[in-house]
Formats: sequence, C-alpha cells, structure tokens
Amino acid sequence: MNGPAVQERPSASASWRIALPHSAAAVPVARALVRTALAELEHGADCDTAELLTAELVANAVEHTVGGAPIELVVELLPTGCKVEVHDPDPAPPGDLTRPGRGAPDPWQEHGRGLLLIRALSSSCGHRATASGKAVWFRLPVVPRQRRPI
Repeated sequence: MNGPAVQERPSASASWRIALPHSAAAVPVARALVRTALAELEHGADCDTAELLTAELVANAVEHTVGGAPIELVVELLPTGCKVEVHDPDPAPPGDLTRPGRGAPDPWQEHGRGLLLIRALSSSCGHRATASGKAVWFRLPVVPRQRRPI
C-alpha cells in the first residue's frame, strides 16, 4: 500500500451511564468523563464542543431541579457521532430547547445562554420523558480529521 495508513473510526458503539451528585461538583466530573470517553476511543466528535454542551446540560439539571436525587449522565459513542443525555427527576421540559427563545439573551445577565448554545452547536437536541423524570440530550456528528502537513 502506498501513502499513509488511515485509521478507521470504531464501527461498534460504546456507551457509559453514571450517576452524578446533585451539586455543582457534577459539572467538572461530567466534562472529564466525556473528554476521556472521546479521547480513549479516538472518537471523531468535537471533544471541546461535547464538553461544553455536557457542562450546560448538567449545570441546568443541577440548578433547575429540586431535591438531592442524583442526576445521570449517559454517553453514547456511535460511528456517526456521539449522543449525550442528562437524566433528572423533574418531568418539566426544558424551556426553549427545541425552539428559539423570545429574543436574544440579555448581554448583562450571567444566565440564559445554555440552551441557545446547545441548539446552535449540536446537530440535534431534545428531551423526552422517562419513568423518573426527563432526559435532555444532544448529538454531535463525527468531524473529519484535519490533514497535517508533512
């Protein structure tokens, strides 16, 4: 064979499911789990975007649900991309996730951009009811590797 070898993406799927504490400490743990999952399998989804959107979902679950029940992070790596879900005990759907909000977020406010980021940066996103509350999710596609000059 002439030329450089090309490493194929994994053809099988892999998934992780982990309970996280219902506290702000869950955010960096969730980011690290997603980063590690994508790096260890040399998965082609954009790791930085996956970390950012995961942090938004986990932070929203911690901030907007009451009680101390753990939240759950589910990461699925597929040949076509990745899907991240965050499960929480609140059955109420997240506001403005799948449709644009009533206007641009106030530039002076600290909050109000998380769902906008998820809509803008993911290939798809949504929520679904679960037996114990809801799951909010996003998908990212595999990004082709950039060729490096020789």
